[in-house]
Amino acid sequence: DLPYQVNKARLIEKIDEQVKSKRIQGVSFVRDESDRNDPVRIVIELKRDANPNVTLNQLYSSTQLQDAFNANMLALVPDANGVLTPQTVTLRDCLTLYINHQKDVILRRTRFDLDRAEARLHIIEGLRKAIDIINEVIRVIRAAANEPAAREALSENFGFSERQAQHIVDMRLGRLTGLERDKLEAEHAELVERITHLRRILVEEALLVETVRNELIDIRDRYGDERRTSIDPFEDEEIMDEDLIPVEDVVVTLTHFGYVKRLPTDTYQMQHRGGRGVTAMQTREDDYAEVMLVTSTHSTLLFLTDKGRGYILRAWQIPSAGRQARGTAIVNLLQLEGDEKVETMLPIPDFDTECYLTFATRSGQVKKTHLSEFTNINRRGIIAINLREDDALLSAILTHEDDDLFLVTHKGSAIRFSAADVRPTGRASQGVRGIRLADDDYVAGFLRIDPAKKLLLVTENGFGKRTDLSEFRVQNRGGSGVLCYRLTSRTGNLAGIGLVKNDDDLILLNDNGVIIRMPVEEIPVLGRVTQGVTLMRTRDGLIVDGAVVPSEDNTDDIVGEAVCSAATRPVSARAKDDAEDIEQADIKSDADDDTDDNIDYDVHDDVDNDSDYEGEDDSDL
Repeated sequence: DLPYQVNKARLIEKIDEQVKSKRIQGVSFVRDESDRNDPVRIVIELKRDANPNVTLNQLYSSTQLQDAFNANMLALVPDANGVLTPQTVTLRDCLTLYINHQKDVILRRTRFDLDRAEARLHIIEGLRKAIDIINEVIRVIRAAANEPAAREALSENFGFSERQAQHIVDMRLGRLTGLERDKLEAEHAELVERITHLRRILVEEALLVETVRNELIDIRDRYGDERRTSIDPFEDEEIMDEDLIPVEDVVVTLTHFGYVKRLPTDTYQMQHRGGRGVTAMQTREDDYAEVMLVTSTHSTLLFLTDKGRGYILRAWQIPSAGRQARGTAIVNLLQLEGDEKVETMLPIPDFDTECYLTFATRSGQVKKTHLSEFTNINRRGIIAINLREDDALLSAILTHEDDDLFLVTHKGSAIRFSAADVRPTGRASQGVRGIRLADDDYVAGFLRIDPAKKLLLVTENGFGKRTDLSEFRVQNRGGSGVLCYRLTSRTGNLAGIGLVKNDDDLILLNDNGVIIRMPVEEIPVLGRVTQGVTLMRTRDGLIVDGAVVPSEDNTDDIVGEAVCSAATRPVSARAKDDAEDIEQADIKSDADDDTDDNIDYDVHDDVDNDSDYEGEDDSDL
C-alpha cells in the first residue's frame, strides 16, 4: 500500500521527474501494473549496476514513497481553578492527561456504584428483617386502609425505614411470601464485599491505578485484532545523506595547490613492477600531486594542516572526478584560515576507540594524544598539535599503548621504539624527540609496526624494496637509529614507507600526477642496506605519495595505509625546481630508458654487495 493520502499517479510522476533530474540514480524505468486484483502495484526496474539499497533510500528521501503526516494533539487541560481549556500537548503530556482523566472517570463511577450498592444493602437488610416476621408484616399490610397507611404502620410497628417500608409495600404479596433466606444472605454478603472494594478504590491510589490498567487490558483483549499497518523499527530514523551513498573503496588525492578529488580504486588497473603508470590528473604547470590514500566512501577523514589544526570530512563529501580531472579546491570543502595548507589526511574508523592519535613532525618530534579529544571537531577545525616555527607536520597515525613506532629519514636512517615511551599529552602540546637527525636530514616516514607484515620502502626516483621488520631492533626513543636503505643518485632519497602483505596492492603517485598500481608480491624482500629494484619509471617526476590497497581477505584492516609521507613534499618540490642533492641527468636517463628489458638490473648488484654493509656499525648514523 501507499502512505496515507499519497496519490499513486502523482507519485509515479514525481519518481519520473527525480530520475530525469538524476536525483534518483540507477532506475531504468517506472510502470504502473495496478489492476482490479492488485489495486496498488508500481514496478521500478533498476539498471544492471544499480545498488538497490541506495536507490530505495533515494526514493524514500526524494518522493512520497515514505511520508509523514502531522497529528494535532489537542487536549482539555484543567487550570489552577479546575477549568478545562484546550491546549496542544506533547505525547508524554497527552498520555499523562489521559491517565488522569481515566482516574477521574473511575472515581466518579465508583462513587455512583458505591451509592447504589449501599442503597441496595439497606433494602436487603430490611428484607432480612421482614422474613423473620413475615406473617406479622402481611397482617399489617392487609389491615391498612391504603398504601401510605401500610408504610406508616410498618415503620411504627417494626422499625423499618421509610425506604425499606416503601420497598416492602411495593412488593406483590406472592413475592413477599416467597422470599428465600439463602438468596438474601448471599446477596447481602456480596454487597458487603463490593462496598468494601469500592471504598478502597476511593482511598487507595495504587488500587485506583491498578483498576485503570486492568480496564485497559480488558479493552485490548475484547477489541484487539491484527494491526492494519506494520511497524518498521527503522522508519522513524532520519535518512542521512550517507545512506544515499554506496559503500566502495576510493582513492583520494590532494595536490600541492590544494585540489582534492576521489575516484574508485578500480580506475587504476594492475600493472607489473617497473611500469610507467597512468596519468591520475591534469595539473597546472606549477602544481603537482602530493597526498594520496585509499579508503571507503563512508570513512571519516581527518585533515591536518601546516598550522597544526585538524578538520574532518566524510570521504563521500569529496566530489568524485574523472581520472585526469584536477578536482575541487579544498578551501571550498574546509574552512581553512588564511594561508593555511593541508599537509596530510588519514581515515578515522571510530573516534570512541581506546587508542591514540600519534603525530610525527619533520624535525623528528612525536606526540601522542587520546583520540577522544578529537571527537567534537566543528567546521572551523581545532588545534591538533603545537608546531615550532621551523618545524612542519609529517603525518599522524592511530596507535595503542603496546605498539612499536617506526621513523625513517630522508637520508635513509630508521629507528624503532615503543609507543609507551611517548607520554600522552593534550592537543596543544609539542611532543618529544623521536629520532636525532643530522643537520641536512629530516623525517620522511612514520608508521606503527605490524609484525605480520613487511616493511616497504620507496625512494623518490621510483625504487623500492621489502624488508623484514626483525632486522630493526627496538631502541630508546630519541636515538640516531640505524641504516635502512642504500641510497644513491640513481635511487634518490627516501620518499616514504609502508607495511604490506604478499596479497596487497601498491599504488604510487609522482608529482606529475602519474599513478601506478602493482601487486606487492612482485617487490622482492631484501636486506636492510640494499638498493632495491625499480617500482615505477617516474617520467622525470619524483614519487611523492602512495598507498597500500589491502586484499579482500584483509578487509578488517584500516583501508588505504599510507606509504609516502607529507614530509617529502617540500623537498620534492625543491628537487623538481632546484635539483637539490639529486643528479637529474641520471634520473632522466633511467626514466626515459624504455628499451631496457632488464628492469631488475639493480637487485643483483645489491644482493652481491649487501655483505659489505651487514657488518658495519651504523648505530651512530
